[in-house]
Amino acid sequence: MPDSRTENQSGLLNGLEEILNPCHTAIVVVDMQNDFCAENGYIHATQGADMSGNRSLAERIGRLVKAGRTAGCEIVWVKAIYDHDLLPAPMLSKMLERGNGAVCCASGSWGADFYEISPENGEQVVEKRCYSAFHNTQMDDILRRRSIKSLIITGVATNVCVDSTLREAFFHGYYIVMPPDCVGSANMPLHEATIKSVEFIFGDVPESGKVIQMWEDRTGAEATPR
Repeated sequence: MPDSRTENQSGLLNGLEEILNPCHTAIVVVDMQNDFCAENGYIHATQGADMSGNRSLAERIGRLVKAGRTAGCEIVWVKAIYDHDLLPAPMLSKMLERGNGAVCCASGSWGADFYEISPENGEQVVEKRCYSAFHNTQMDDILRRRSIKSLIITGVATNVCVDSTLREAFFHGYYIVMPPDCVGSANMPLHEATIKSVEFIFGDVPESGKVIQMWEDRTGAEATPR
């Protein structure tokens, strides 16, 4: 008689090499936009946050995205559009409280434009109206049509939109990988707490260099004559 425990575990992905097979992996780039990342953007203007690390963050995400394209991963870009009339009431209330009435990532604005890195032709862009890229969007449909099982979550802010997106992705049944050098936040204690939380219960947190090396090793192995 089959062992029910074995049956229940069939189809699971075990270890990073299986989880990050490019044939079922998508890189999700969350909110790399001027209002979140640039000098004189919304976060800089309303919170006085230090934005100096965001250019290097964009460079690291860019290297990961480039490697993912080469390996055959899907790339999905998440773009916040936070016009006040589009937001859920509790979110708007909190933003008005913290932002002195300013609009973050207004439709058609410089603040809503991508920061330093951007999609290539044919790559999906998902617009969102709250912190999670899955809530009231086509994200899940887009991923399932492409037979995606695993998500590499990158972008900002680690403790808000990245966290909200990866948790909902986890609840939808996706494997979660979050390279800690490819996420960022103006609040370092919450950034670090989110990384620990993801590693503890939601997924894996390898550095991006390790992920890239895994793909390069896989490509080399596939190219080696047998």
